[in-house]
Amino acid sequence: MNSTQVEKNTLFIKNTAKTLGFDYCGISKVEFLEKEAPLLEKWLSQNMHGKMSYMENHFDMRLNPAQIVPGAKSIISLLINYAPSQTLFTKSKFKISSYAYGEDYHHVAKKMLKSFLQELKTEIGEIDGRAFIDSAPIMDKVWAQKSGLGWMGKHTNLINKQSGSYFFIAELI
Repeated sequence: MNSTQVEKNTLFIKNTAKTLGFDYCGISKVEFLEKEAPLLEKWLSQNMHGKMSYMENHFDMRLNPAQIVPGAKSIISLLINYAPSQTLFTKSKFKISSYAYGEDYHHVAKKMLKSFLQELKTEIGEIDGRAFIDSAPIMDKVWAQKSGLGWMGKHTNLINKQSGSYFFIAELI
């Protein structure tokens, strides 16, 4: 594929993401996460994952998405802002985390991702891809950072320069 076609596809991907309701979209090349490998290994060996034993599973997949989707060349990272436009339930003594307002984000985002993948197939042609939101051993914050969507804050969340850190992160591999 020539550079003009790559630029055209990139523009289409980013515009379509916006149209479908994603706040930010970035694309990165699938590669082994060499820098993150020893950090993940140390984090696991120090038992930083507590009782989340599933974090020990699929070590190689976490570091190389091509093992999740064989032949993958790109990861499209997408951010969906969940910060409410207004404070809700101010008269209640109970507080609900911002991300818990509304429908379960897994269902909402998965529907958006399926539509996105279909749009890509229609415009670009037959592509083999899979959509994920908290459903696979993917280092989503790392990939979002690699695709230029933000940087990792001291709180270990991705921070976007324009919008902060109230995001769900989704991927198309």
